[in-house]
Amino acid sequence: MTTPPLLEVRNLRVEFPTRRATLVALDDVSFEIAPGEILGVVGESGAGKSLTGAAIIGLLDPPGRVASGEVRFEGQRIDNLPYEAMRKLRGRHIGAIFQDPLTSLNPLYTVGRQLIETIQTHLPLNAVQARQRAIKLLQETGIPAAEARLDQYPHQFSGGMRQRVVIALALAGEPKLIVADEPTTALDVSIQSQIIALLKRLCKDHGAAVMLVTHDMGVIAETCDRVAVMYAGRIVEIGPVHAVIHAPAHPYTIGLMGSIPAMDEDRERLLQIDGAMPRLNAIPTGCAFNPRCPKVFDRCRTERPELFAAGATRAACWLNAAALREAA
Repeated sequence: MTTPPLLEVRNLRVEFPTRRATLVALDDVSFEIAPGEILGVVGESGAGKSLTGAAIIGLLDPPGRVASGEVRFEGQRIDNLPYEAMRKLRGRHIGAIFQDPLTSLNPLYTVGRQLIETIQTHLPLNAVQARQRAIKLLQETGIPAAEARLDQYPHQFSGGMRQRVVIALALAGEPKLIVADEPTTALDVSIQSQIIALLKRLCKDHGAAVMLVTHDMGVIAETCDRVAVMYAGRIVEIGPVHAVIHAPAHPYTIGLMGSIPAMDEDRERLLQIDGAMPRLNAIPTGCAFNPRCPKVFDRCRTERPELFAAGATRAACWLNAAALREAA
């Protein structure tokens, strides 16, 4: 018997109404995450990665709204919950880690006060127990002299240490799902690898599922079980991380992989994807990638492909549809 998914996203559509038109920022996005799994979401800036995370945890900036589709957590629909119910769920069962730790921490309160308040909001612990748990969380996230540092303010921590505090805050309510939005972008490479190792360990120890939003394929390769590649508000390829990296099926994913330097290859030039991500008010008809695609043909310009089976992955490309027909 297979384990039911912890998070299910079905046909999610996010719109931003403007005076001139309604812009579609996410269009028909579907995926799921199993307990204990790390799903990476990757793509260029503007692909809709962070927006997907924000829509799941109910933090879309107005006038953005979920126009259709649904988000289910442990089988329960959560995209239509009232604000207060969503706020409780967000702290207790769904944790969030953001790119800039300074936006998640209040500069006027000590780190300890912020942790203890969060713990007591979500868990039935008294002040002494909550303080002990706060110390334990700081120790778990690799902060030395945790007891002494509990009474310090965010500005007294380095960038890497602040991000560890944010991770401790995200874990305070013992969540089952963590949405991590570019958690290593602002950090130097040595700290990045420590944070990645920490996320992986926490997944293993706590059985938490993680949705990891990033544009760094190195982070994806090192951390994730599966990866979803996004382009212009849609998932263009999704599958096991090894398959997506080593045998990509969508021309966009092939371009992304080809633009990463390999240590064991002697290449003079890296591949590049010509052009840029389309603006929301100028998404092409058919496949959104068609103006930049080296393998484009007539059908790509008029019809939008769904996700088709493509080896170990699924890719939204008419080339895969043709391959499937030939195989049949």
